[in-house]
Amino acid sequence: MAGEILAPAGSFEALQAAVRSGANAVYLGGKAFNARRNASNFDDGELKNAVEYCHKRNVKVYLTLNTLVSDGEIQTAYDAIKSACDSGVDAFIVQDIGLAALVRRVCSSAVLHASTQMSVQSIEGVKVLEKLGFSRAVLPRELSEKEIAAISAQSDMELEHFVHGALCMCVSGQCLMSSVLGGRSGNRGLCAQPCRLPFGVNGKGGNNLSLKDLSLVDELDRLEKAGVCSFKIEGRMKRPEYVAAAVTACKNSLENNPDPNLNRSLQAVFSRSGFTKGYFENKLGKEMFGIRRKEDVTEASGVLGDLQKLYEKENPLIGVDFSLTFAPETPLLLTASALGKTVCVEGSVPQSALNRAVTRDELCERLSKCGGTQFYANSVEVDFSDGLFVSAGELNSLRRNALAELENAISETEKYEVDIYYNNIVPHTATMRKLHARFFDAASIPDNLDGVSRVIVPLETDGETVEHLCKSGVEVAAEIPSAVFSNSERYLKDLIRLKTCGVSLAWVCNLDGITIAEKAGLPFASGFGMNIFNSLSLEEMNRLGATDCLLSCEVSLSQASRLGGAIKRGIMAYGRIPLMMTRNCPVKNELTCSECGKNSFLVDRMGVEFPVRCKNGCSYILNSRPLWLGDKQSDIRNCDYDLLYFTTETKAEAAKVIGDYISEKSAQGDFTRGLYYKSVL
Repeated sequence: MAGEILAPAGSFEALQAAVRSGANAVYLGGKAFNARRNASNFDDGELKNAVEYCHKRNVKVYLTLNTLVSDGEIQTAYDAIKSACDSGVDAFIVQDIGLAALVRRVCSSAVLHASTQMSVQSIEGVKVLEKLGFSRAVLPRELSEKEIAAISAQSDMELEHFVHGALCMCVSGQCLMSSVLGGRSGNRGLCAQPCRLPFGVNGKGGNNLSLKDLSLVDELDRLEKAGVCSFKIEGRMKRPEYVAAAVTACKNSLENNPDPNLNRSLQAVFSRSGFTKGYFENKLGKEMFGIRRKEDVTEASGVLGDLQKLYEKENPLIGVDFSLTFAPETPLLLTASALGKTVCVEGSVPQSALNRAVTRDELCERLSKCGGTQFYANSVEVDFSDGLFVSAGELNSLRRNALAELENAISETEKYEVDIYYNNIVPHTATMRKLHARFFDAASIPDNLDGVSRVIVPLETDGETVEHLCKSGVEVAAEIPSAVFSNSERYLKDLIRLKTCGVSLAWVCNLDGITIAEKAGLPFASGFGMNIFNSLSLEEMNRLGATDCLLSCEVSLSQASRLGGAIKRGIMAYGRIPLMMTRNCPVKNELTCSECGKNSFLVDRMGVEFPVRCKNGCSYILNSRPLWLGDKQSDIRNCDYDLLYFTTETKAEAAKVIGDYISEKSAQGDFTRGLYYKSVL
């Protein structure tokens, strides 16, 4: 397909701005289950009107259902899917694998696009998306040009990439900072953006979690050559002028007709200390960081008026071929064709000319006047007979009727067959809960693991350690990290090595890891980062072949106890929750790697310290306090295991935690209960 300009539409005015400026498609959200719940968005009636408006102008509409859905919301999700199908949306953008399964179950012919929130970073993850029925993947913003091309070269799946707009510090789908610190979940569409606040390094000031906005508008040709078919603009929370400017800039880029003045206006209407191409060009570092400055805000007012002119009037978007029969004693017959649709309208019989006959050129000129509509005359043919007359009003009416019927024909949407879905979830029943322990560093694994049934080790663990663990009687799993990107071949090699030493399971942290585990010939369990939030997701992981699943730590204990499905599941019961996984190390803004010594932390405005640990080309920002449920184990119901998640602990500290947890001791020092006794927003 030709390069698609995909624009955000947080309101109907923004949608109009996108369409009139030349977008090929828009993405928008309903009133629920979209990652910008604070945008105006569209109710059922507004959605139907929006789709009709866009389809009349040959513009596609993609509905965002890109949040995690709880079991209590599944009926509402079904209603949203049904309404979207009735409205004729062209595709669903989805994060939750359970919600994707629901879309397929409700409407088997619906088109699925994998949200960037699914964190698919490599061809391995794309292959899993193919199994799940997706036809397009929205790639992470963190990929380089080379990494995008590598995915494209190995798959026929459509690839979409953000080309302009806000740039999150965290890899999409892996951020828990807003929910853990404030109860407002980015995975649920209510991110409070705490990362935009000041975070220093080891006590030094700075905004080390705030990146500049992304802009690859000048690089669309390179993106297209790399295999990207859809150029996505971020900004459903932004004003229509921003949308119009970004769409127009993309259109100019595709037409190789750059406008420096417009590009300056695009930066003025919204930016954070300018723009960056850092990830795409594989040039990471301090130059990528920026904040919303006072001058960034004040510059916008000076360009809004000019940008409004980009969309204040209907622009002719669709070429029409007219054919008119103009003959004696025969009713006027006008045929109009566009986009594979053809309509015919009939008028009155032309009169014999009493004074001056109408010429062929006059007929062509009048039919070509499509002003004020989305159409323009591409060609006009007239089967002409001389000596006849028809009034301008009659001909104008004939043309208007033809265009109205053609508009209706073009806007006809595919009728989806929608099945009834019965939400009949029977809670899972667990017997005796086991204890699992995951270690960031193999050096922190205690010698005594009594009471632990599974140990999850990092891929770099040496074979002797694995063999020793296997002899001790515990099940040994190897963690395939959530940071895959260009590391898949190395991960596979390490996994095969550990398999020969006794590792019997892969613990995968995103969809990419599933394919890596399969290549290594190992079964897999679904680990941290998979965002398993509902019964449908558990069923889907079971269908993919997982042995068991770690539930999202955004699920409350009450919700966890009611989840259905046969697959075994567990919760994180101890550990510093990773709040972010970022490909751009925030510590490097102030320190070199040797100065850091793998022992640095970020400090917020209140003086709270958040440890940072790096591995596999990514940095993990950990919560300031460890989670502790050792003295609340009686509140954990219908789960098959508790996970102790070790990150910064020494061997002695890990041994003490295991002993204290088995003894159900109360926490010592500063700790948190996480979100287990709350309902995350």
